[in-house]
Amino acid sequence: MNFWNDPLKVAADWLMGIFTGWGMPEVFAQILIGFLGVFLLISVLMVLDIFLVWIERKVVARFQDRLGPNRVGPFGLIQPFADIIKLLIKEDFTPGGADKVVYNIAPMLSMMSVLILWAIVPLAPVILSVDLNVGALYLIAAGAIGTLSIIMAGWSSNNKYALIGAFRQVAVMISFEVPMLAVLLIPTIFAGSMGLNAIVQAQDVWFVILAPAAAIVFLIAAIAELGRAPFDLSEGESELVSGYNIEYAGMKFGMFYAGELLHAFTFGGFWAIMFFGGYRFFGLEKVSPFLAVAVMLFKAMLGYWVIMWIKYTMMRIRIDHMLAFNWKFLTPLAFTLLMVTALMNAILAGTPSWLYVTGMFLSSILVGWIALEIARNYSRRERERVEGLKKPAMTEVERVAKAQH
Repeated sequence: MNFWNDPLKVAADWLMGIFTGWGMPEVFAQILIGFLGVFLLISVLMVLDIFLVWIERKVVARFQDRLGPNRVGPFGLIQPFADIIKLLIKEDFTPGGADKVVYNIAPMLSMMSVLILWAIVPLAPVILSVDLNVGALYLIAAGAIGTLSIIMAGWSSNNKYALIGAFRQVAVMISFEVPMLAVLLIPTIFAGSMGLNAIVQAQDVWFVILAPAAAIVFLIAAIAELGRAPFDLSEGESELVSGYNIEYAGMKFGMFYAGELLHAFTFGGFWAIMFFGGYRFFGLEKVSPFLAVAVMLFKAMLGYWVIMWIKYTMMRIRIDHMLAFNWKFLTPLAFTLLMVTALMNAILAGTPSWLYVTGMFLSSILVGWIALEIARNYSRRERERVEGLKKPAMTEVERVAKAQH
């Protein structure tokens, strides 16, 4: 078998031959090969995370008309390594009265919740860790570990600001998981499977064309799940002095920060997998799996750039507005899209492809337009009600007439 056609299989067989040649039992050899594969994946992700720090700082610098890192190394490329050294040598302390076990486990769980998501990411048709048949549900379940790490960090820090920040972020994450799960079922309807590789393989037409409104809802819910602006209520510096991670320093704080960046890139990848064809692009995945990996990472980077664009453009919103937006608008919209998609999929089954694509696209656009019209009318009525309450007791003309008398 050619290495360029199935690199993982060839590498695994080669290692198996070496280990068994040393007298190692085949079962232990398979376990060791699996461990080496996990170690390699984590190492690549950690290097990628370092690169994302540089990318994020460069992008935000361009948004704010600055240069960004440009001193340490060419184009400032070595600056993230200098930051890592700084975090490693900073004092590591545990605040008085904190729950030491929970306090120290929380950063590790935060990073782990991101790393385990890559177990189901299909980078190419033959380069994927686990082809799980319930990958969409696994995505939600693994993300819950990140929620757990935040509440653990806030609760164990023995700090009221950390606790409030944790409660706020957990409220947001639990709330926005509902519309995210609802729209995740839409690609499974199109593909007939919850497996991510099957969803990618089913996208002869990108699902963003079939369900553009669902793609937007998923992006909004993902940003809220990440806790990034405009949904970064857990780190509201003006109210919470940094939020749930205020008592963390050194590499423990760095793990929260690195986990957030990698989480954003990961959700950019899941956005590409669910709605933009994943590693598929004009048949390049059939030429070489390495080209498929390049396509997948490029699409994930584009999704990550969109998330950064939103973060550095929009202001933080109040938590009551955010929760009202989720429960009164986003969640009903997500469930409506799910029901309409299921209905249209049943009606248009067996029709020509052009009719199916057109019908699904128009139905998604129609539902989104109706939802926006309802939201706009509601907002106008609320604004008129508030402005009516602010009207003065008497007009200027009445005030002048009263003064003359």
